Amino acid sequence: MSLCHLKMPSLTVVLLCLFLVACGGNGGSNVSNDSDLNNDISDGNDVIDDGDNDSGTASSAYVADYSVATEAVLRAIPDSYIDSARSTLHIAYNHTSHGTHVSYGVFGLPDYKDGDERRFGVTRNSLPEADKLDFHDNEIGGAFQDLSQADADWMSWRHQVRNYLDDPANEAINVMLWSWCNIAGHSVADYLSSMQTLIDEYGPGGSRIGSGVGQTRTTPVTFIFMTGHANTGSNTGEGNPREQASLITDYCNTHHYFCIDYYSIDTHAMDGSYYEDAGDNGNSTSYGGNFYEDWQAAHSLGVDWYENRSTPGGVATYGAHNSQHITANRKAFAFWWVLARIVGYQ
Repeated sequence: MSLCHLKMPSLTVVLLCLFLVACGGNGGSNVSNDSDLNNDISDGNDVIDDGDNDSGTASSAYVADYSVATEAVLRAIPDSYIDSARSTLHIAYNHTSHGTHVSYGVFGLPDYKDGDERRFGVTRNSLPEADKLDFHDNEIGGAFQDLSQADADWMSWRHQVRNYLDDPANEAINVMLWSWCNIAGHSVADYLSSMQTLIDEYGPGGSRIGSGVGQTRTTPVTFIFMTGHANTGSNTGEGNPREQASLITDYCNTHHYFCIDYYSIDTHAMDGSYYEDAGDNGNSTSYGGNFYEDWQAAHSLGVDWYENRSTPGGVATYGAHNSQHITANRKAFAFWWVLARIVGYQ
């Protein structure tokens, strides 16, 4: 029997019912039921503020920043989500040199520790293989290779993306990301509006998704945003990497879009210390050297870090513009965290 039907004085009943409605709502649940992969997978502005980048948790539910880019966070993800990402996601990634921090890190990770060959198995520009991540690296043909180039003509860039996604040969692609070269001085506002246009067209429920008139594919696409790399001694001020990154991450947190935050990873040492003058290689005058080189030298290959590779199983190499492996290791960790979030990891 409902408490609202108990025989009580009428004023008491009214007050009690109002209390139950206010507190009962949805059973206290904050879990979203949004099907849009470019929107909520977990609740609202879910922010986990742990202050410790070794704790296995992240500082944002949507932005893969320095707190996400650790092995502890990666290893805390249940195998079921990594397995789901590896077997169901099909990636299209376009970039120039700095973008290799993600791709070389992803290609080296399977050779890191026992079990990683299966857990983080990946192909590059080939037919999909069973139980490996299908990764298409710089296969989006057209005039622009990265976002810095696209800033010359965002309309043409959008057409380039459409041409790729509308090609029946690319129907399986369901995740896309583009990296920046140097983000300084480029129009982040135009980047955000262009990405939003593509999400509105190709995201779940998008205007181009379906089999009707004007619809060009049936598989929706999740777009991953990216910030730009750090510039030595030139990160602050309007149009520079820190401010540009803030515009992008604020937008992603507000709209619940996923983002790999290059700037944050470039400017935070492994202990979480922030060096605002850092460049794209862990180099910082205020630190007094290179915090990533020093950390790598003080830790063990195969235990604490791994060698990045130019292709899966290929030649060991640093990410472009790097003299150490840590930068690309961390960006690969961030990438896999985003993939796990796409398939439902909370």
